[in-house]
Amino acid sequence: MLHTGWLLAAGLAYGQVAYVVPAPEVRMPAPIVDGNSPGVWVDGQLRVYTSTGAQPMAMSGADITSLTMTDPPVVTPATHYPLWIEAVWQDNASGNLYAWYHHEPGDVCGGRLSAPKIGALVSSDGGRTFADLGIVLSSGDPLNCSAPNGFFAGGHGDFSVITDRDGAFLYFLFTNYGGAASTHGIAIARIAVADLASPVGAVWKYSRGNWESPGVGGALTPVMAARVGWDRENTDSYWGPAIHWNVHLQNYVVLLNRACCEPGWPQEGIYLSYGSDLADPGTWTTPAKLIDEQHVGFAPAYYPQAFGSGPDDTDTQAGQLPRLFVKGYSAWQIYFAPSVPPDPLDPVDPVDPGGEEEAVAPETTAAQKAAVVPSSTGRVSRRVLRLSLPQR
Repeated sequence: MLHTGWLLAAGLAYGQVAYVVPAPEVRMPAPIVDGNSPGVWVDGQLRVYTSTGAQPMAMSGADITSLTMTDPPVVTPATHYPLWIEAVWQDNASGNLYAWYHHEPGDVCGGRLSAPKIGALVSSDGGRTFADLGIVLSSGDPLNCSAPNGFFAGGHGDFSVITDRDGAFLYFLFTNYGGAASTHGIAIARIAVADLASPVGAVWKYSRGNWESPGVGGALTPVMAARVGWDRENTDSYWGPAIHWNVHLQNYVVLLNRACCEPGWPQEGIYLSYGSDLADPGTWTTPAKLIDEQHVGFAPAYYPQAFGSGPDDTDTQAGQLPRLFVKGYSAWQIYFAPSVPPDPLDPVDPVDPGGEEEAVAPETTAAQKAAVVPSSTGRVSRRVLRLSLPQR
């Protein structure tokens, strides 16, 4: 039995409950994890990328628990730096790796703010080098240089990408930060797999019930709308969706940050939503809180993502008991149960219900410090907050 570690339970949907249980500590070896960290299997090794804007980083290993740093990928041309690689997918037919990045232009509003865009990359050498294919998702709305959120005057960013079950389309779940407040929040777009080699102009946003709005400059309809827009100091919005296909549930699961409800992007909690059909955004459930920031044990508890532990699992495929990472640090697993779990102070150990060995929760309650690191654009970026995590 687990006597040390129920953290929080939430997320009833599709007859399932997701709740968080403690697990042995795992840290991605990158010195800074500042966004979604996508993974892909290359030549029998799990390759994981993470970024700070200045330079993407790469890690590899036999699985998610044994990563080591490898040579950073080279992106050419360097037109869209600073960039953060936040999604990657392998085309088994060609062997190419396709990746997508969040780009923050530095020439927005006199350098005080930015307006992110999303671009595409391709690699023919297993992800060691990438060619920049250009911007595929951007906002056509006017910039709001008086936006008081402190970072963005608009734009699209903070995203993840996943293929549908038929392998016909890749879907982007991204955050819209600009335009009319009614359009702020989590939005969705897609590209046909057949168009990946020439993606500029081939991505289409979901808007008003169809997929006919251009990825570059087109309108959109949010699938998880902000309660209070990003043009207000008291923003209340989900952002940074991290999606995976859950083979146990046979549904999609997305983890979300929630900024609420004062300046500075405070993390109110980590949320979870389920969806059954990427082509029908109406299937997404109302997000439910999975865990409070205080239970994570450090702040800001940004960039939650699930990572599967199966032989083919990554950040976009997982089973009943995936790892929960927050900013590259994991001391938990998400357990998808068929019903409300037992007494939350003494739940059944989902790994070994009859085991005698107790799981020991990592020491994540020590005081944490966040140091702000200047970005390569010279302004202070929300995306480059360095965490001082507890040491062994």
